[in-house]
Amino acid sequence: MIAGVGATDFGEHPDRTGRDLFAEARSLALERSAVPPDEVAALYYGNFMGETAEGQSHQAPLMAEGLGSSGLEATRIENACASGGYAVAEGVRAIRSGAADVVLVGGMERMTTLGTEGTTASLARAADELYEISAGMTFPGAYGLLADAYLDRHDGTREDLAHVAVKNHANATTNPKAQYRREITVEDALEAPTVASPLGLYDACPITDGAGAAVLVSPEYADTAGLEPKAVVTGSGRGTDALPLQGRDDLTRTPAAEAAAETAYEQAGIGPGDVDFAEVHDCFTIAEVLALEALGLYEHGEAIDAARDGETTRDGSIPVNLSGGLKAKGHPVGATGVSQLVEATKLLAGTHPNADAVPEASTAVTHNAGGTVATAAVHVLEAVDVEEVGA
Repeated sequence: MIAGVGATDFGEHPDRTGRDLFAEARSLALERSAVPPDEVAALYYGNFMGETAEGQSHQAPLMAEGLGSSGLEATRIENACASGGYAVAEGVRAIRSGAADVVLVGGMERMTTLGTEGTTASLARAADELYEISAGMTFPGAYGLLADAYLDRHDGTREDLAHVAVKNHANATTNPKAQYRREITVEDALEAPTVASPLGLYDACPITDGAGAAVLVSPEYADTAGLEPKAVVTGSGRGTDALPLQGRDDLTRTPAAEAAAETAYEQAGIGPGDVDFAEVHDCFTIAEVLALEALGLYEHGEAIDAARDGETTRDGSIPVNLSGGLKAKGHPVGATGVSQLVEATKLLAGTHPNADAVPEASTAVTHNAGGTVATAAVHVLEAVDVEEVGA
């Protein structure tokens, strides 16, 4: 059960350290959970590029400061851009197994210290050094290859992708945590400078600083402590694929996310048709399209039209990235998977600025991917009826 969530504003924080950012998110989550810090048994913390961005490895003990327990289990999780989602998965596993009644899951990344060139080089380390990095591969280039393969096979266009960017920027305008709270037009996206053909500037997420955290508790603890959680993780899945693109059978699918979704749905006892809204990993616009199909929300080859047809907008049949997504909310990579949990929890609880778009929502899914989806974590969240806690 999700007892409390917290996140910093996403964007540029030049005067703050990573530990300061995480302390803010951690404190917010604990305060909103009403759980005493010294009752937290474990911290699972996602971070990818601390060594290069801040010169700081071994971050878990730093981020555990303030929890008040010298016997605390603190672990840093690194799985590229899926680090936060994997931290959530480890926390869920600890609660379900009975290893702990209270855990803190979180993530942080401070990326703007490196600038565009340095950040691009650091992120590239999530690719295969032997076959990709040494050849000059960057992630805009890698996702450009995925976009080329998909658009060619399914007769998609750059305009279809532009509608994804327009939708997510529109959602971010009302999210005070988002990095870019301004609307763009399809023409803006199509006329923007090319980053890696066919992808332009507005097809790519920004470089971001930020942190997120959530307190997870067992139902028994929630009952005994008199907590009133608003959401619960009912499904948690993870999947893996070949790291280099040359090892993939099909560049138009993401098997790691497909496997993760299948596991998460099976655990939750639901199917894609039960999902009311989704927060997915749209590091590039094509990534959202691939995610929707991996989650089973669309058949293979059909999600390319979803944003253009208004199906995934806030007024659509399956709103996607009401937070603004990575595209406009921002993508502090170690924090992203946790921030998706934060946003989805608020949407289910009715406390998010965009909750009016899904007033009757009871089920959400989050999708967090590492690299070119060589790793993926998918979680199903369901609203909790407070009267049923402890029933």
